[in-house]
Amino acid sequence: MQVLDLGLKNYAETLELQKQLLEKRARGEIEDTLVLVEHPPVYTMGRSGAETPAEIKVRKLGSVPVVAVERGGKLTFHGPGQLVGYPIIALPHHDLRRYLRDLERLLMSALVQETMLPALPCPESLLLEPGQLQTGVWIRDKKVVSIGIAVKRWVTYHGFALNLSTDLRYFEAVEPCGFSGSIMTSVEREMGGDADMKVIAANIKRTLIARFAVLSESYLGTEAPRAPENMMSV
Repeated sequence: MQVLDLGLKNYAETLELQKQLLEKRARGEIEDTLVLVEHPPVYTMGRSGAETPAEIKVRKLGSVPVVAVERGGKLTFHGPGQLVGYPIIALPHHDLRRYLRDLERLLMSALVQETMLPALPCPESLLLEPGQLQTGVWIRDKKVVSIGIAVKRWVTYHGFALNLSTDLRYFEAVEPCGFSGSIMTSVEREMGGDADMKVIAANIKRTLIARFAVLSESYLGTEAPRAPENMMSV
């Protein structure tokens, strides 16, 4: 698996890069690729449902751009202090739900290893309705990783946003997964003021790269059959 660590890069440019990589991966021209990046402040709106009053408010404020995208989910924030990952991975098994849960487990295990924080799936007590598909990684009753993915020609794009030292005030204007913006947290907040976030961020990034390589390898073995154009998102 190749890794592209872009540093700070505009969201629109990174989205275009994802699409180019997706097409190359679908044609077998490149191997699975993990794009790591940090974005200037931007809100992105997924495909799930109509705008909420909070989303309309964000558009009217105009201080931070809003970009409509093909991933699943609703409105979320990307900005400095966040580690954003866009895995461009072929799915020979054609199972988007499996990939989503593999992604969650990978992120949880990396966080536990590098921070000792109790990173878990969404607590059942917070589900808005029984059996609801709730994504992301949580620390107790707070969400630290947002996930919104899509697949085209059985290659994934979009991905995850891990709040390391993110300014959480940007979430106050949105409703992450239908919750109040106060549901969001960061590694820095959960670990307290004495944590060396530069070291922690570097360790998490290194661990994620290693674990994504293992995940990519686990999906290999048989080439995915040719599939018609398709687009799905979670």
